[in-house]
Amino acid sequence: MGDGVAVKPKSGTIVSPVEGEIIQLFHTKHAIGIRTLSGLELLIHIGLETVGLNGEGFEAHMKEGDKVKIGDPLITCDLELIEEKASSTVTPIVIMNGDLIERLDKEPKGSVEKQMSKLFTVKMK
Repeated sequence: MGDGVAVKPKSGTIVSPVEGEIIQLFHTKHAIGIRTLSGLELLIHIGLETVGLNGEGFEAHMKEGDKVKIGDPLITCDLELIEEKASSTVTPIVIMNGDLIERLDKEPKGSVEKQMSKLFTVKMK
């Protein structure tokens, strides 16, 4: 795994933080991979230890190969179910090919609003 950030969703609709293409959707729908226009690959892993839910409580709105824009709904999840049956709703957003970046500047901790907040800035090599 690479560097990244983690967010605790307030709503069950997980949206794309970037413009790009869906390169992976796990069959359990708990994680999705996106390749940005600059080639950066992000993994969004909804909750911790959620693979064991085997897709229960997750609905995908995208499939591999789909193009996405910032704010497009990716996956809807039942946060109450995740809190009850998994260890946490904390959602890591991880850079999978960090060798392409020169610098990662994370934004200060705080509340993130859909389409309104920057999580981090990347300077590519």
